[in-house]
Amino acid sequence: MKDVNFERSQDTLFMEEEHTILKDQIKKFVETEVKPKGPKWEADGFIPREVFKKMGALGFLGITYPTKFGGSAMDVRGSVIFAEELGKSTFSGFAIASLVHTDMASVHLLNAGNKKQKEMYLSDIVAGNKISCVAVTEPHAGSDVKNIRTKAQKIGNRYLINGSKIFITNGVHADIYFVAAKTSEGSQQSGNITMFIVKKDNPGLIVNKQLDKHGWRCSDTAELFFQDCEVEETDVLGTLHKGFYAIMKNFQNERLVMGSMAMGEAQAAIDTTVDYVKQRDAFGGKLWEKQTVRHKLAEVQAKVTAARYMVYGVANKMRLGIDVIKEVSMIKVLCGELVNEVMYTCLQLHGGTGYMTGTEIERLTRDARAQSIGGGATEVMLEEVAKRM
Repeated sequence: MKDVNFERSQDTLFMEEEHTILKDQIKKFVETEVKPKGPKWEADGFIPREVFKKMGALGFLGITYPTKFGGSAMDVRGSVIFAEELGKSTFSGFAIASLVHTDMASVHLLNAGNKKQKEMYLSDIVAGNKISCVAVTEPHAGSDVKNIRTKAQKIGNRYLINGSKIFITNGVHADIYFVAAKTSEGSQQSGNITMFIVKKDNPGLIVNKQLDKHGWRCSDTAELFFQDCEVEETDVLGTLHKGFYAIMKNFQNERLVMGSMAMGEAQAAIDTTVDYVKQRDAFGGKLWEKQTVRHKLAEVQAKVTAARYMVYGVANKMRLGIDVIKEVSMIKVLCGELVNEVMYTCLQLHGGTGYMTGTEIERLTRDARAQSIGGGATEVMLEEVAKRM
């Protein structure tokens, strides 16, 4: 059983009263709305739209957004809390679908949208009436954003987008797509990408298929095609040809919340494993009575606690406007690898039970594998750190 008082004492170092209230609200939502219904979402391969609306009504989809659009105007610590608690839900497909909507896709609109664009979409996004996704990754370009091949050609006062995107979370059921496309053929690759707002009913947007996945199974993941997909000039998001820089900027927030989500997953795995070994009889006693078992769990708990301190510490720096590119890259490496180390240990201590489909630890283990891949693979993040050393 987890030590709630210990966790609370950690929280007071980084949080104010509003953050504690938010944390408790999310915990309650997870217990009443996510854990009982998550298995069905896993089987169906998507999260019902009404779930997003419930989260919107509770204020979870606009934690850091302006109050004029229905948000709570909290700082980035709110997003970190949201990510961590969703990670603890043990349904990481639900967590990532929610975080893509709040902290990876719609932030493009929040950060770069003009007044008219924000007024047109943000309130519905915060309310959960419209689901959003971000479409950058392509079959030939993941973390290597500069080398995307999707193009947008200007014809009159419109653009025609042609190309494809893959591994797009929320891509099947989204209403609003924030799409990266090349808008010039200049030699400077970082200066020829633009972000566009594409709506579900835009002519030429084709949701080709829903992709099956090893984990994150209750989040829908799509392959998208753009065939002369027509968008208005007014759907350019931010500055023309500056989309690469917008993507890089938003990666900082994305990697921070993914690190927090990973530590939520890791803590959930440790908690459920401690409960299991305290009940499991083996060799004349409970597994918890074996020193090697206790020490394995104590070791991973120490690492998770240390990583959690780093996540919240960097969130504090970010809210003060301090450059944290190196630190968030470190977090993505540290937490993405650590969560998989924790899962290996915890599943091992569950023995054969942990290998059975339908157990919490089995689901957590396969879901965690994506943490060292999505949002910037470990190898790419190490290079980002090395460049700044």
